[in-house]
Amino acid sequence: MSPKEKNPLADPSRRAPETRIVHGGTERSQHGETSEAMFVNSGFVYPTSADAEARFLNKAPGHIYGRFSNPTVDMFQKRMALLEGAEAARGLATGMAAVTTAVMSQVRAGDHVVAARALFGSCRYLIEDYLPRWGVASTLVDGRDPANFAAAMQPNTKAVFLETPTNPTLELVDIAAVADIAHAHGAKLVVDNVFATPINQSPLQLGADLVVYSATKHIDGQGRVLGGAILGSQELIGGDIHTFIRQTGPSMSPFNAWTLLKGLETLPLRVRQQSESAARIAEVLSGHSKVARVFYPHHQDHPQVELGRRQMRTGSTLVAFEVAGGQAEAFKVADALAVILISNNLGDAKSIITHPTTTTHQRFSEEVRLDMGIRPSLLRLSVGLEATDDLIADLMYGLDQI
Repeated sequence: MSPKEKNPLADPSRRAPETRIVHGGTERSQHGETSEAMFVNSGFVYPTSADAEARFLNKAPGHIYGRFSNPTVDMFQKRMALLEGAEAARGLATGMAAVTTAVMSQVRAGDHVVAARALFGSCRYLIEDYLPRWGVASTLVDGRDPANFAAAMQPNTKAVFLETPTNPTLELVDIAAVADIAHAHGAKLVVDNVFATPINQSPLQLGADLVVYSATKHIDGQGRVLGGAILGSQELIGGDIHTFIRQTGPSMSPFNAWTLLKGLETLPLRVRQQSESAARIAEVLSGHSKVARVFYPHHQDHPQVELGRRQMRTGSTLVAFEVAGGQAEAFKVADALAVILISNNLGDAKSIITHPTTTTHQRFSEEVRLDMGIRPSLLRLSVGLEATDDLIADLMYGLDQI
């Protein structure tokens, strides 16, 4: 009898994404536990002094210190890399730690960064206010037209940063087109993929060099812990990014990594249900007399719907809409809701509504907000896992109050 061939599914890369994020990266202790173990220690013991020396010289595998690596965090990183189709990943303390590390590790004083103008408030602060303090100039462009990125590139441009869909108006940026522009000028493209999730969009496959996440959002998905992730090639992740993390300390805690591992197991189920509900809600809102405008990447009224359908598998778990009126009317809608909660988080199992003008983007001037398409009448809805009919009924009641 000839020996049996090895099961192809023994190779994690041959498995479907849903399988990868249930089993991927798991390392079991001598006890053979089914659920991933949580290693909450800060230090590690070396068999010999020579072994300690070899680990510090990166000549031998093994952990050194909790700020550098941890077995539970490693499992989260490996699982994220398998899901994203990346060579390597690093888990960080928060989403903003991931964004800051991804961008700062690519630039030095005298360099230049180009970014889309439509960004989450803290991301725009990093690009527009923080980087220039350290001698890194920045240019913000209207990201809807790739030609604007090309026009802004300079000989010293080292990084291009964007989020797509954008927060909160769900504008889209053509990742593949911008990647070609960045690479033609020798720059790295960093994409914040939070609104799309790794289930709905794959920036690395579209040409991005690095993709970042606030794992606090969909990856946890239940409002429990903070976390961030950076993914890309082994060269980038294992080089400047690893050094930056090791020396500056934005480390992910083992407890948070363990919680995020549990969140990953249900991520596809949650995101698909949330996206289906969001698409249906967008359709209902688009026909309502008290809704002036709806923003949803796969809805026919979105000005970039063709790009949305080409670049994203579904249209996101978020919907933004402008009510008829202004801030007072937007407040009336939000305050009347019984199921949908008022909060500034997103990607949660619970549906959440936010008024960006007075929360996530309040620090900007009215001129800057309007330039980003954020009007006082705008509300951002993160669709959860409640019954879609209940969410629609809740919104209809809220709109009736105008």
